[in-house]
Amino acid sequence: MPATKYRFFTNLTFLILLLLLGQKVLLAKVDVYSTSTCPVTEKLDSLKEFNIFSSPQLDNETSGNQTYPDLVYEVKIASIDYLSPISFDFNEHVKRYIEVYTIERRDQVSQMLGLAELYFPIFDEFLDKHQLPLELKYLAVVESALNPLAVSRSGAVGLWQFKINSGRMFDLEVNSYIDERMDPLKSTEAACMYLKYLYRIFNDWHLVMAAYNAGPGVVRNAIFRAGGETNFWQLYDHLPEDAQNYVPAFIAATYVMQNAQSHNIEPTKPAITYFKTDTVHVKKPVSFTILSTETDVPVDIVRFLNPIYRKGHVPVLDNPAPIRIPSSKVETFLKKETAIYEQSLNKADFHDILENSGNKKNRIKMVHTVQSGDYLHKIAVKYRCTVDDIMAWNPDADSNLNIGQTLTLWVDRATFNEIQSSNIIP
Repeated sequence: MPATKYRFFTNLTFLILLLLLGQKVLLAKVDVYSTSTCPVTEKLDSLKEFNIFSSPQLDNETSGNQTYPDLVYEVKIASIDYLSPISFDFNEHVKRYIEVYTIERRDQVSQMLGLAELYFPIFDEFLDKHQLPLELKYLAVVESALNPLAVSRSGAVGLWQFKINSGRMFDLEVNSYIDERMDPLKSTEAACMYLKYLYRIFNDWHLVMAAYNAGPGVVRNAIFRAGGETNFWQLYDHLPEDAQNYVPAFIAATYVMQNAQSHNIEPTKPAITYFKTDTVHVKKPVSFTILSTETDVPVDIVRFLNPIYRKGHVPVLDNPAPIRIPSSKVETFLKKETAIYEQSLNKADFHDILENSGNKKNRIKMVHTVQSGDYLHKIAVKYRCTVDDIMAWNPDADSNLNIGQTLTLWVDRATFNEIQSSNIIP
């Protein structure tokens, strides 16, 4: 049976707030995902008629980085907790991640809010289909920052960060050209199946999340080391660091994505949405670079809309392969389809690559500060370019680099996203 959960609010300020609200409620919370119901739990109802964030004493109009007293976070998170079968707690670990998102990574949150408009409807549909808590969509915020091209240092890939073997466990095809871990639909289906499997083992969503991050064996061992303890916060010190951080990051991500405006964070709209795209089917191999040139669609957009083609190239397939492009460019593609096929067959050789050194088209500018141990080949590997590129972009540089020296580099969107998200939390 699930453990009885009680929240007692004894803070005098909070009692005053309750008087202002004119209500104090005891509400039963039903866990529809277990075989029984939870007992009555003391929760605070959602504060629809009392906007705490607009209270004058809490506003900080001299800074864009809004921070609030702990009581405010506790109340807002309690309102999320009341509406979810997942326990949403507030403590110093959660507060730290709220600060990470709202202060240190505001730009990333802004981008995620824009991408949420694209991906959250997909996540909600699959979570509802599998009768899973809809709040689990915020796991993808923690996992990948909603970047379908995200690749972690450990080799986990896509929105839901599957490693190659765990992806194959759910029939996600991975080969040298195709990686269905980056397919938003197929990877979300796989994530739902994995989360359901983990819930059958642990019957506790906090432990499910820790297991999703570190593996069920790691969580089992932590429970045994803790003498059978199954409360995540009591189990905290027995888990590896990444798993410790995972649940606080999830709670904080849920809070921030639902309350971003209160921290003066507005969404950055993605360059294109699926509503403005259409699918064409190609019968022969296609290079994204050639497709981009012939249709005048930035190659980063083509890559963003078609993340499963891991080499930026549609290979020879048994059946016509789908490619998603802007709806306005479908007619252009059909007119130039033959030319796209013909040019895609021509593979660039060494001389072509050398002649194209220093190309900036459809690339994003980055600045690298030379550190101890850096040399040109090492930098070229990191930024997925060549030494010839670096020298073309930095004509005043030479092979003798100095610590603190800056180099201008131009990278494709996938490389930019990977470098930017290399420190994705937790």
